[in-house]
Amino acid sequence: MRRVVLAAVIFGALCGGAFAQYPEKPIRFIVPQAPGSNTDLYARLLGSEMGKSLGQQLIIENRPGGAFVIGLDAIAKSPPDGYTIGVGLIGGMALTPHMVAKLPYDVIKDFEPVGMIARGHLMLAVSNQLPVKSVKELVDYAKKNPGKLSAASSANGSPGHIGLELFKNLTGTQITHVPYRGGAAAINDLIAGRVDIMFEGLASMAPFVLDNRVRGLGVSGPARSSAFPDTPTIAEAGVPKYEAVTWLGVVAPAKTPKPMIDRLNRALNDALKSQAMVDRFKVIGEDAAPGTPADYAEVIKTDFAKWKEVIERANIKLSE
Repeated sequence: MRRVVLAAVIFGALCGGAFAQYPEKPIRFIVPQAPGSNTDLYARLLGSEMGKSLGQQLIIENRPGGAFVIGLDAIAKSPPDGYTIGVGLIGGMALTPHMVAKLPYDVIKDFEPVGMIARGHLMLAVSNQLPVKSVKELVDYAKKNPGKLSAASSANGSPGHIGLELFKNLTGTQITHVPYRGGAAAINDLIAGRVDIMFEGLASMAPFVLDNRVRGLGVSGPARSSAFPDTPTIAEAGVPKYEAVTWLGVVAPAKTPKPMIDRLNRALNDALKSQAMVDRFKVIGEDAAPGTPADYAEVIKTDFAKWKEVIERANIKLSE
């Protein structure tokens, strides 16, 4: 018995020593979106700040395409050695799995959550040509004109699209979804009055609301945005229980050793406190979301179940 205990102590000491040296080389940081996207900009800034804490460079590798599937698959299939991590967004972790028939990975089983980066809002905005100035007026108008309102989104199955479907479910309204290939074209048509409403990420929609080119009616989170303190949440503006929080975090391949996950989590939380990241959050109106790997795992699990119901009710499908 003593030999078993001694062997365990020696093994633990050896492993502890090995993990204490981690990381000993640069870490690959996979981003499942294109260079220049909001997610990419987040990752580059975060990677720079995490690198200071870890003492190693984080090398950004963009793997866009397939509704985040290409990038997430690359993360899931990488060796669980602590030298590959990536960005896990709500779109890829909680929405896409319910819209694609056959994913090459299991979101719950094939990733190790490291921690969250940020939480954000969708902004519900309407064309200035639409005669409504509040969420309540929008709901009343939609009920009086069933099927006549059009709602743009950056893509079929995007967070904005799913946020719209939740809104329709809770208000009992009929609004026609119009998917675009990207948010810029959709916002341009909203400004021009060719579509009536849009749910879009706050960072993308904020400049046009501030310039009064569209009218912001509400934000989708449980509390108001610090960037728009006078804009009510959609729930407080007349749609009780409405909540559609956007988020992103850092994930690693499943079975990455816990000491490495914990080290990465500490570096992530340190990075979120940096002045560079604080300034970034202020600019785009999102909130830093420091926490543990378990906290992030619970968010993924909860939203995975929540949005499954909404997506299945709306029968939203993406091509493989």
